Amino acid sequence: MDYPRAGRAGLWRWLPSWRQWLAAASLSVLTVVAAFVAVYVSVDIPDENAAARREANVYYWSDGTQMVSTGEVNRQSVELDRIAPAAVNAVIAAENETFYDDSGVSLKGLGRAVVGMASGEETQGGSTITQQYVKNTYLSQDQTVTRKVKEFVIALKVDRVKSKEEILKGYLNSSWFGRGANGIEAAAHAYYGISAKDLDPSQGALLAALLKGAELYDPAGGKSNHRRAVERWAWVLDRQVDVGLMSERERARHRTFPEPRRQSRSTSLGGQTGYLVDVANKYLKQRTGLTDEDLARGGHQIHTTFDKGKVRRLERAVRGVLDRGTDPARRAADRHVQVGAASVRPSDGAVVALYGGRDATEHFSNNADTSGVPVGSAFKPFVLAAALQRQSGLAGSRYAADGSLRPAVGPPDPDRPTLREALYPGGNATYVRLGKDVGYDEVRGTAVAAGLLPQSMAEPDSAFPVGTSTPSAIRMATAYGTFASGGTRHAPYSVTQVVKDGVSLPGLARPAAGRALDPEVAREVADALRGGAEGFAPGVSAGRTGDQDRLRTAWFTGFTKDLSTAVTLFRLRPDEPRLLPLSGVGGEKSGRGNALPPRIWGAYTGLGPKERRPESR
Repeated sequence: MDYPRAGRAGLWRWLPSWRQWLAAASLSVLTVVAAFVAVYVSVDIPDENAAARREANVYYWSDGTQMVSTGEVNRQSVELDRIAPAAVNAVIAAENETFYDDSGVSLKGLGRAVVGMASGEETQGGSTITQQYVKNTYLSQDQTVTRKVKEFVIALKVDRVKSKEEILKGYLNSSWFGRGANGIEAAAHAYYGISAKDLDPSQGALLAALLKGAELYDPAGGKSNHRRAVERWAWVLDRQVDVGLMSERERARHRTFPEPRRQSRSTSLGGQTGYLVDVANKYLKQRTGLTDEDLARGGHQIHTTFDKGKVRRLERAVRGVLDRGTDPARRAADRHVQVGAASVRPSDGAVVALYGGRDATEHFSNNADTSGVPVGSAFKPFVLAAALQRQSGLAGSRYAADGSLRPAVGPPDPDRPTLREALYPGGNATYVRLGKDVGYDEVRGTAVAAGLLPQSMAEPDSAFPVGTSTPSAIRMATAYGTFASGGTRHAPYSVTQVVKDGVSLPGLARPAAGRALDPEVAREVADALRGGAEGFAPGVSAGRTGDQDRLRTAWFTGFTKDLSTAVTLFRLRPDEPRLLPLSGVGGEKSGRGNALPPRIWGAYTGLGPKERRPESR
């Protein structure tokens, strides 16, 4: 090599010739190309990272609005055709207008990022949608030159093996929008309470604006954030016009900033939500074969029967009655009081509301779906139904001196109440006798046929007819609903549909109805129970516990043709499985707490007598 250059003097001797410059430049280019080829060959498309695969399970109220999303990552992946086209256009215009035409990479963006990172400056944007998809799906979020080069190479390869629609779908489902939302479906719910398919062009433009940095552009972040969000939102809309994705006429219709709803991420299982999710999950596992592991993987959209308004009204009723009727700070008997309640639709068995306890994150046992709480005299209607199945028209009969059941004649006899009268407080002895005469197995069969679970049935002994069995509030509401529906049993259900990867899971057809009681028998029991709802609106039938019950529980189960609701009250220390006495709960006039469940039922349904102010404490 002629260097230093011969025949030159001074500075010229040390300056390379144009041929040397060209050779050096060519060598540099060849080196870069060789290095790129080596990297391209050595870097394969990796498996998706764990974070990209994680999704939330999303639970919906009966009206289709979101109840809660559960899981480490709040994401619900959706197909591209489940995202509003206007929102897709907004994202393309804002992030990568040449998306459908480019090769998946931006040399300019790569160069700017590498220079910035090498000099220690903040990373600048410029990545294509494909590059951002690669970063979200296959790589980490580390800001390093090595990661950026890998992103560039993988993006080239991904663009060759995946369609633009697959890439766009992956990008929209993996991007961060703030408010805990990963993906546009979660973002649509977080900001507007709707699905991504229902976003209008204005809302879609704001979500596209958030991709620039939700911490700076979420309007809820303060005045500066709001100002930036409005400016970016307007720019996204204008940009769509500039690149031909929106007409001027359409743009003119979107001049008002689409204020998102107040920031609230519904991922908490506190309050009643955890109990609702617990019941839905149990039902899912029973009906579909899903396991806890399946649910833990996420990605399920679970539509429930729970009515948001009724759930909240039931919770307010329980808390209101307990706050007014008990005083744990001053009265020891009012401590450790627990309430469980459930409301079922008799016409089909849908569980529309429940109260499982004060807070599912603090009190883990679901009082609405628990066993171990004896039902007391609220069980007597099943004994009456079993007797009526043998011989109708017995409700007005009483036991004669010779032990036979005979139609009542003359005025009421407190020592010999009719079967109807004995449903109410004071008639336990009559039903102990009736249960024995009918047969414990027949009574048990009638109760199970009506909707109680076999495993909740107590041992057949003399106390069995007056409620030593321990059904849940859900099952009591269901079984009383059988009386309301004319003897047709509808098994309780809490989930109507589960969607996973756009496909509905099988096994969730509404449980088939079955004939449990003769219609006339169901009508007779319902009529007899109306006397137990004294002071309630016409048409309410109810069974309850009374002072004769010594099972340390208080129950009230009432129904109309539209709703069957069971309320139970008991005392239980968190560290002890044994039920505590109810004597003194709610004060002397509360009758061992027996007055509280009817008050809760009445406050919830609006069909009960006006609640009296509690006695002086």
